Amino acid sequence: MKVRHLAAPVLAAVLLGAGGAPAFAHEGPGSDEGRASAPFHASAFLAPRGSVHTLAILLPVPTNHVHGIGTATVVLNSDNTARITVSATGLLNGAPHAMHIHEKGNGECPDADDAGLHNGHRAISTTDGLPSYGPIGTSLTTTGDTSPGSALAVDRFPSTGTFHYSRTVQLTSDVAQQVRQDNAVVVVHGIDYNGNGRYDNVLGPSELNPAFPQEATAPALCGPLH
Repeated sequence: MKVRHLAAPVLAAVLLGAGGAPAFAHEGPGSDEGRASAPFHASAFLAPRGSVHTLAILLPVPTNHVHGIGTATVVLNSDNTARITVSATGLLNGAPHAMHIHEKGNGECPDADDAGLHNGHRAISTTDGLPSYGPIGTSLTTTGDTSPGSALAVDRFPSTGTFHYSRTVQLTSDVAQQVRQDNAVVVVHGIDYNGNGRYDNVLGPSELNPAFPQEATAPALCGPLH
């Protein structure tokens, strides 16, 4: 059994943020929990026997003007089912936040040197970050399909600035292997680069799909699973 832990002071600093532990609200249909979640409890991070437990501290992606924070956990069982939780606060409210497990990159989050020019502004797009976190392996949708094909299924992702997501999904053997090898990263997308309270074309269209603005698909929070 391989169980990984994060030093309590570090985790507390992230969850307490600017003065209090956030009581993350239940977000949307499809979560396995039908009520608002309580604040963080250490018992939530205890892995069942025979499982692999990984934890990511989700921090703002440099240059993208994000002030949120979050955590993600994956409790992976021997049959490759995984209990996945993602909690975040401080993101753009009232807009969808696509979330994914990325794999096969460097198992890292991008740094400021990875930023490119988008509509004349320096920021990190999803593709700018690919060398660090790799392509999408699992879409963390609230319901239905979790394959990379659901990467932009905006109606099935959290759409509030503070949320708690919890779902049990079946990982592919490939993604499960990357999680076990510490080569998987959780990314929450969607930024308000110019601070006007919505996704607009300040950074131009997304290179993933020009029907979406770059702000909607740019990475906001990122954390390697260890």
